[in-house]
Amino acid sequence: MKSDFLYPQNAYHGVTTPENLKFDAMLQYFTQRVNYIVSLETNGKLPTVEAFEKIQSLWEQVDNLKKELGIGTSRSSGEEK
Repeated sequence: MKSDFLYPQNAYHGVTTPENLKFDAMLQYFTQRVNYIVSLETNGKLPTVEAFEKIQSLWEQVDNLKKELGIGTSRSSGEEK
């Protein structure tokens, strides 16, 4: 299906908690957006500085969600070390 090609979703293989699933979805969104941004920059449709700023903004969103959900802290249940 066309949408499967444009918006691929991989199954989550970690400890299944609502926090982990939400973070995994955000990581998949992040990688998809970075792929688009890099493609636009590579083809000259987006200036390098703007591409960097967009990726940096996306990364800040990922980092903020990680902190909000407590991923990687002792608060996170089922955390693998």
